[in-house]
Amino acid sequence: MVKRADKECCPPEGIRSTGNFDEDLSSLCKALGHPARVRLVRILAEKGACISGDLADAMDLAPSTVSEHLRILKEAGLVQGTIDGPRRCYCINDGALDFARKLLKEI
Repeated sequence: MVKRADKECCPPEGIRSTGNFDEDLSSLCKALGHPARVRLVRILAEKGACISGDLADAMDLAPSTVSEHLRILKEAGLVQGTIDGPRRCYCINDGALDFARKLLKEI
């Protein structure tokens, strides 16, 4: 539970909350602190889900670079991924975005 003033906000599954408002918000902002990661989140939010190779094509970046950005977003809990044979499918963790929005509103 993250506390700020008299308000509490429970982080969704996949978000590692410290319970400290500043640390939790900083962690989410750090994950979104690169233009490529912001673009990945926007693409996933728009499309619902994407295969990692399609994301690399849409980003005009090397697949390894996109994979690294996705790893960072996944570690932060903003993106979820599943493996289906050789394909990796990613989608937004809607609860994590809602959590980030709530934290940002409290600044």
